[in-house]
Amino acid sequence: MGRKAVRWIIIVTFMACLLVVVPVGATTISELQRQQRELRQQQEEIRRQRAAEQNQLNEISGNISGLENEAGGVLAEIEGLDESLIMIMASVDMIIAEINIKEEDIIVTTALYEQAILIEEAQYERMKLRIKHMYETSDISVLQVLVESKSLSEMLSWLEYMEKVNEYDGLQLDAYIEAKEEKEALKAQLEDEMAALSAQQHELEEEKQELERLLAEKRELFENYEALIAIARQQAAVFSANIRNQNARINQLAQQEAQVKAQEIAAVQAAEAARRGTGGGSAGGNYAPPSSFTGSTGERIAAYAVQFVGNPYVAGGTSLTNGADCSGFIWRIYRDFGYNVPRTSFAFRSAGTGVEYSEARPGDVVCYAGHVGIFIGNGRIVHASTERTGIIITNANYRPILAVRRLV
Repeated sequence: MGRKAVRWIIIVTFMACLLVVVPVGATTISELQRQQRELRQQQEEIRRQRAAEQNQLNEISGNISGLENEAGGVLAEIEGLDESLIMIMASVDMIIAEINIKEEDIIVTTALYEQAILIEEAQYERMKLRIKHMYETSDISVLQVLVESKSLSEMLSWLEYMEKVNEYDGLQLDAYIEAKEEKEALKAQLEDEMAALSAQQHELEEEKQELERLLAEKRELFENYEALIAIARQQAAVFSANIRNQNARINQLAQQEAQVKAQEIAAVQAAEAARRGTGGGSAGGNYAPPSSFTGSTGERIAAYAVQFVGNPYVAGGTSLTNGADCSGFIWRIYRDFGYNVPRTSFAFRSAGTGVEYSEARPGDVVCYAGHVGIFIGNGRIVHASTERTGIIITNANYRPILAVRRLV
């Protein structure tokens, strides 16, 4: 066999090793990569739906806040109207009490007025009788007084007596007339006050009716706001439930993707082992290089890091195979992808850009007190943990998280 033929046999054998079918349900590396792309596409589609529903939820939440503020304003108006209505009702009660007192005073004054009239009329009648008796039926006439008086003083005494009687009658009559006029004036004053109180009561009653009408309108408006808020909260609950379901579905797809990624890593390692003829795996140090992985840079970093699970932890170390500590492990992973990152766990807390844990993506660095790890999705991290456990995968929230930093 010639050298050229041998060279072609070697090339064909090498290509066959690269396309070797791995023992993962007879699934090829290209098929695993296709499955990962489809899973990522499904996740992205769900994320778009989630973003749209989140926008709607935010809009509804804003509407609820606005409605609650408006309802609060209406409620404050209702409280103000209630206070005004209470004051008006108290004023009406006071006026009614005053009216009752005025009515009793008018009754008493009217009785006194009527009594004064009777006394005046009686006095007037008695005076007339005395005058008639003295001047018409008396045996002593003025002429007799003049003729029969023995002296001037006796005549003047008689005339003075008659004048005093007339003066007394006049004074008595004037006194009763004055008393009658006083009672009449008092009655008129009380009636005027009564009329004023009645008018004020009428006005207050009208104002009370207007306040009651406004209160009814405001209460109906407040009830409408409460109904609108209840409907908005129901809509918000629906969107929140949808978002929770979408998050769960994204996590489920991410877990499926991580499983497929692990199969891809195993397939790549098997292909490398077959190509080199070693048949070794992770324990033998046969690891896929960064260029062997697909997806976003963060996903490639996470997949690259996962293949070193089981390797030792060494304080101060930076070797992915012979041993590294937590920050040395991440430093070496990122360096293999061409990134210059901090070397200590403390420095990682201020590197890159901070993100919320709920928004963490594969490749992000999760920071703890004195420790760091690489987020690989589905709530998990890969990290160089302890000398006893080495490089392992654990839940990201196994310790309190201080920060999540995005470096790519």
